[in-house]
Amino acid sequence: MPHPTPTSVLRRPQLWIGTGLIAAVVSMLFALLYVGGNVNPRGNLRDLPVALVNADGGADVNGHRVNMGQQIVAGIQKAAGADKSIDWQVVSREEADKRLGRGKVFGALVIPKDFSASVTALAAPQPATQDKPVPPTLTVLTNQAAGSIGSSMSSQAAQKAAHAASAQLGQELLKQAAAQKAPLPTAAQLKLADPVTVNVADGHPLGSRSAMGLSAFYYALVLVVCGMLGANVVNSQVDTALGYLHTDFGPFRKREPVQHTSRVRTLAIGMALMLGLSLVMGTLVEVATVGILDMDASHLGLLWLYSVSTIAVVGVGSLALFAAFGTPGMLLATIVFVAMAVPSSGATVPIQALPGFFRALAQFEPLRQITEGMRSLLYYGAQADAGLTRAWASMGVALVAALVFGFAVTRLYDRRGLHRIPHPEAETEVAVQAS
Repeated sequence: MPHPTPTSVLRRPQLWIGTGLIAAVVSMLFALLYVGGNVNPRGNLRDLPVALVNADGGADVNGHRVNMGQQIVAGIQKAAGADKSIDWQVVSREEADKRLGRGKVFGALVIPKDFSASVTALAAPQPATQDKPVPPTLTVLTNQAAGSIGSSMSSQAAQKAAHAASAQLGQELLKQAAAQKAPLPTAAQLKLADPVTVNVADGHPLGSRSAMGLSAFYYALVLVVCGMLGANVVNSQVDTALGYLHTDFGPFRKREPVQHTSRVRTLAIGMALMLGLSLVMGTLVEVATVGILDMDASHLGLLWLYSVSTIAVVGVGSLALFAAFGTPGMLLATIVFVAMAVPSSGATVPIQALPGFFRALAQFEPLRQITEGMRSLLYYGAQADAGLTRAWASMGVALVAALVFGFAVTRLYDRRGLHRIPHPEAETEVAVQAS
């Protein structure tokens, strides 16, 4: 039988159709998922959690007690009734700091204790010998640890609310000033029209070597990729050792004698090897990022355990898909662990700014859970309720699901006689039918 030439191979419709369909599906799927999840975050924004703190102690004005902080809170809540983009959470300053330190809110708007007193002092007549009153201030707190884009959205919403409150207070102060007998200079009127100074501060400071709040995502992504690549290497190496595949060393090819074994045993060998390699890979990832690159990190022992466990779970899950679906399992693993995981991770664009489909994915996609746990380790002091407990629980569920699925499918294949290398009689029968 003559050897096929490159031209004859390229003329086969099956080659073009099969390869073309795979390439078309992959390119379309990645484009829809990656761009679709991030193309319009402001338009998709719903219920972004932002703390609203009213520490205002109030002030006496003409015998009446007023609390302008409460007026601001009421105005913000009224505006939020028509605009569902921000979830204003009215809490104390202590509670706001706790939520900022656990990643539960993306920022905060703080009304200080002396706010009413400083506002009313502006409208009161000032003797020439008295010092100028301190201008009222509102403080906007950011939280890059929860996500830079989400923190930016929170800051913009809080500043917009603060400036709107300042304009409303300015109208009231101008009315009070107009009722006084002595007219105010133009400069004083301009100052009263926008009396509040808005300060922006970091509500949960991060170290300088934390990638501005993105180091947790990059670290988590490295772990996922290591798990996938490790599974690919393990899968091919196990098949090579069992004689199912050959190994090329430049122009030389080596193939071990075929060792007939069941699919269940093959999967068990691969998973055992993956668990061992996870120890090496997890250790080297931490050495490279923390030891060599000097990334800001604490709880290094727990970080090591988390890294090893993440790589192991992703690797075992990938091997289960390989065993169940064969070569298409590699594409499926890429879709599950990368294509659908990255846009729904909430690492760059917050979950609250994603379309509904991606919000649903975020409830179970592994990268989102892994990233939340990593944020807890790197930014929030490894607090359990800052995402670490959810991450460990999700990894446990994923590991059990991968083991049950992988061994159930391979056992089914074995019981039905679907061996990886058929018996010689079956090979002869197939050859006869093909001829």
